[in-house]
Amino acid sequence: MTSISLKHVSYRYPLDTNNVIDDMSFDIEQGRTYALIGANDSGKTTVCNIIRGFIPRFYRGDLTGSVEIDGKPVTDFDDAQLTTMIGYSFQNPFTQMSGVKDNVREEIAYALENLGVPRDEMIERVDAMIELLHLEALADKNPFELSGGQKQRVALAAVLVTDPGIVILDEPTSQLDPKGTEDIFDIVELLKSQGKTVILVEHKIDLIARYCDQVLLLDGGRLVMNGPVHEVLTDPAVLDHGGQLPQVARYYLERNRRFGRHDPIPLTVEEAAAQERKGR
Repeated sequence: MTSISLKHVSYRYPLDTNNVIDDMSFDIEQGRTYALIGANDSGKTTVCNIIRGFIPRFYRGDLTGSVEIDGKPVTDFDDAQLTTMIGYSFQNPFTQMSGVKDNVREEIAYALENLGVPRDEMIERVDAMIELLHLEALADKNPFELSGGQKQRVALAAVLVTDPGIVILDEPTSQLDPKGTEDIFDIVELLKSQGKTVILVEHKIDLIARYCDQVLLLDGGRLVMNGPVHEVLTDPAVLDHGGQLPQVARYYLERNRRFGRHDPIPLTVEEAAAQERKGR
């Protein structure tokens, strides 16, 4: 089932003369994990803001084409509906903190308070989210006294506690160390297991290769490639459009080129090891 559909969408920010998104069409299917990749300023965050209705509701500008969620125009939904349907995690978790709560438990509950969720249900959902994301040791701490990785997990919990069917993660690991990055991708795997639709803006291409189902490559505001992760991330044309390929894929592509081979291109170390064992 298609949960998001963009058809011939173009967008120009106020006062700009050129489109930042140009004639973009794609479908997002329910329950799959998608990666939006491309160079900086290729339009990834703008696409996310179009999907969640912030464009043109808040950013204004000139938007053409159609944007639908579950078969209805995104403009048909009010702010409260979109909040419960689409969870959005910012690149910088600091900007996502409410600034009005003294501890992590209350920070996670803040969105539920705004939605008028009954107190007993709110407590139950917050407790479940703390357990799910292993935040027990942080529950009574001030959100602004946490590390970057801890803030990111709390910000995600505050998004996921509303139980959105669609989750957009905009460069969630950009400020994290390897352990924090691993924790975030564990959460991505958890969301996949729950049947959530996940849209991930990320530059760590080796992790995209491991966790995502589909890749959309943007270049200069245009969608230039869209397909299954293995199909896109083994195509050298990705590099021509400002994207990246996994290290393993680049190695095998170069080996095939230099030695005239036609070996399949694996994406991960595990795939490569299995392929080499099979070839012996």
